[in-house]
Amino acid sequence: MRKFILSCESTVDLPYAYLEKRELPVLFYTYSANGQEYTDDLGKDPESLPNFYRLLAGGAIPTTSQINRFRYKEFFEELLKKGDVIHVTLSSGITGSYGNAEAAAEELRAEYPDRKISVIDSLGACSGYGMLVDIAADMRDEGKSFEETEKWILDSRLHLHYQFYSITMDYFKRSGRVSGPSAAIATILNICPLMRFNAEGRIIAYDKVRGIKNVIRRTAEAMAEHADGGKDYKGRCWIAHSNCIDAAEELRSMIVKDFKHFKRDDIKIFDIGTIITSHTGPGTLALFFFGDERTM
Repeated sequence: MRKFILSCESTVDLPYAYLEKRELPVLFYTYSANGQEYTDDLGKDPESLPNFYRLLAGGAIPTTSQINRFRYKEFFEELLKKGDVIHVTLSSGITGSYGNAEAAAEELRAEYPDRKISVIDSLGACSGYGMLVDIAADMRDEGKSFEETEKWILDSRLHLHYQFYSITMDYFKRSGRVSGPSAAIATILNICPLMRFNAEGRIIAYDKVRGIKNVIRRTAEAMAEHADGGKDYKGRCWIAHSNCIDAAEELRSMIVKDFKHFKRDDIKIFDIGTIITSHTGPGTLALFFFGDERTM
């Protein structure tokens, strides 16, 4: 019997079947396109992601919204009936969902005084956030306590690095993260801003690289600069992409070549889901690993 329940949101961008197998309850985000609402179901329906890309190809502009307090309360209450809960959210630096989750949890603490519920801000997104949850699930399965697992997540979240870029600047322009003129210049000159999550869980651009080959190489170099032990890194390393599997495979090959402890199958590749892609666009490639503390 589990000592506690570990839960997350669909923005972990891991396959639904994997989360189900690991006994990780997931709260799904939704997005809207062409006047219709869709569920970010992590491939529970095999056609959900292909359908999303068909919508984009047809000119649809998807919109997303934060999860409200009512939905969190419903989700948490069902879990609390079974045990104590640690829930890890999408970064508060890019959505207000964390605040809604904590508000719902506070209400339920009063209603379920014999249960514990901890809501933790991942300060990240996508499969990097998923990696944080996945390791916490390992701890749960090893018999670590609620408090030990909670502390590890809080202590480790700023050591998890998110390095990424996108070749589609229109999505960042729409969100206001990149100005219109900057997006136009980047497109014309084939420049890709390199981005990461900072210590507040916000997305920042920190470098500019011209050409896809060079930006993939620079992403791998960033791992060598920040990973625990540099090129002697032995920790977990995952990659995620939005409809650019060739770039993901190229990045994996570079890491296998540069980091002596990795074989190809050690580095997992995942699809970036509909919610994150709605904001970053197709052609986004992300790399996740543990390293020095994110301080800026």
